[in-house]
Amino acid sequence: MVNHHTTEVFFHDMRVPAANLIGEVDEGFKYILDGMNAERILIASESFGDGRWFIDKASRYATERQVFGRPIGQNQGVQFPIARAYVQLRGAELMLRRACALFDEGKQCGPEANMAKLLNSEAAWVAGEACLQTHGGFGYAVEYDVERKWRETRLYQIAPISTNLILAYVGEHVLGMPRSY
Repeated sequence: MVNHHTTEVFFHDMRVPAANLIGEVDEGFKYILDGMNAERILIASESFGDGRWFIDKASRYATERQVFGRPIGQNQGVQFPIARAYVQLRGAELMLRRACALFDEGKQCGPEANMAKLLNSEAAWVAGEACLQTHGGFGYAVEYDVERKWRETRLYQIAPISTNLILAYVGEHVLGMPRSY
């Protein structure tokens, strides 16, 4: 995983000339948080793509793999988890599209960006599980890429923001409940 690095940047006593100010004074943290909505939408999009990859890979394998003279995808025990993952992923896609639309229009999209990230990361994980189960032991074979992708997909439930923090955000800022931490 070469594309996932964490870095810290510290600024101490840094002065910004008034001519270089972007936005309003003392609103920087709000701007940073708003900018993170784009990151959540990006991760939701990546998770959506991962989910599609898993479903396509599992569907193809379930159709091609023959056991006892018939494709394994003909068995409901193989077919239904893939179909359920597909349905869950398509539902998550709707929230992703809503978050993208609001962001593109320059409107507030914090709740939608958070929910899109949560739903798509979880849908990708379900699709990954279905794909790995469909492949059985071959799911760990390097040439299928399933295990590698499955491992990488798990990251998006905890980074760049964890599912629990999203639920805390929704509880407080969307549902109006008291802060949980």
